[in-house]
Amino acid sequence: MIPFSIKVFIYKLFQLALKWSTKLLTFRTPELFSGAGSSLQLCEHIATRTDVKSLLIVTDAMLVKIGLLNPMLDKLKSLGISTVIYDGVLPNPTIEQIETGLTMLKSAGCTAILAIGGGSSIDAAKVIAARARNPHKIVHMAGLMRVFFKPMPLYAVPTTAGTGSEVTIAAVVSDPSTTRKFAIMDPKLVPIGAALDGALMAGLPPHITSATGMDALTHAVEAYISRNHTPMTDAEALEATRLIMQNLPAAVATGSNIEARQNMAVASFKAGVAFTTAGVGYVHAIAHNFGAYYHLPHGLANAIILPYVLDFSKPDCAERLAKLAEVSGLKQGGESDAVLADRFIAHIRKLNAEFGIPTQVDKLKASDIPAITDKALAEAHWTYAVPRYMDKAECEAFVAQMLPKAA
Repeated sequence: MIPFSIKVFIYKLFQLALKWSTKLLTFRTPELFSGAGSSLQLCEHIATRTDVKSLLIVTDAMLVKIGLLNPMLDKLKSLGISTVIYDGVLPNPTIEQIETGLTMLKSAGCTAILAIGGGSSIDAAKVIAARARNPHKIVHMAGLMRVFFKPMPLYAVPTTAGTGSEVTIAAVVSDPSTTRKFAIMDPKLVPIGAALDGALMAGLPPHITSATGMDALTHAVEAYISRNHTPMTDAEALEATRLIMQNLPAAVATGSNIEARQNMAVASFKAGVAFTTAGVGYVHAIAHNFGAYYHLPHGLANAIILPYVLDFSKPDCAERLAKLAEVSGLKQGGESDAVLADRFIAHIRKLNAEFGIPTQVDKLKASDIPAITDKALAEAHWTYAVPRYMDKAECEAFVAQMLPKAA
């Protein structure tokens, strides 16, 4: 049995090698259109590409039902671009849903994809685009740099301010047959163009606004405390945190506040830029498994788990948490890093309480915890440069904190 201290040394060495290897990669960002009406500007941009005559629109049924897509569909039609809508994407998109979208794309002869929706729709569209140009199955794309050929042209219009998927190299896929949720990570998955149109988010209900907003905050925080942070990711993560702390309560309280909505869209994008390079951590590793086992929405899972992980990580990143507290407007004078770190974590708990986000996972079963922790640790230790490592016993005790309270 290898002592855990030796394992941690190996994990850190691996993450250091990963950090240096990323310096050789170019993480491009999409051509960005931002502000009210920017989604229509993106449509005009797509029309300038001579190779795009027919678009597969990847979205969810609710957005189609409420007519959110209509202005973009009308614009594309006026520009001579035909569209085929695939609205079968559900939260935590599955392999089957993605393959269904791929079949529709091929049968319609589409030459590009436009994702309109939350992170699930954009992630599904990324994998459909990859599958359209790559012969290997989705499960064989899991992990780092396994999309061998350039995907089909992809554009994105996020309708939630949370995942930042419009700028990240990642797409998360669920495989219900194995109770597995895995990430495909490759720079080729970044969309060509994206629009941050806060006006599209005005109708989001408070519970979705808060959960997706806390998702964006989790991206910023985990990127900032990652051992693989850089000056660039620090700047993006800090600005994302500042924007979220200043605007998320207003967006939740008044959904029609377009300024707050637009600032949240920008914050989500910046947090996505940060974690694309720096990575995330235990919050995501555990949240992915809560999603796989219990279909818990990803943003909600992140929000529940975040303060617990920060409590655990604090001994090794108090100075960084203190800086996050400072940009959040929580510094009052000459407080120590430890005091500010505690204040930042307490503020996250306060926001969760105000937003009605629970502290426990109602469907969590004690019998599932060993398997959940095994999968979470396997994901985290070989993928994320977390500030402090936990062993299996610590992780099991950690997850057990989120068991539903006895009646």
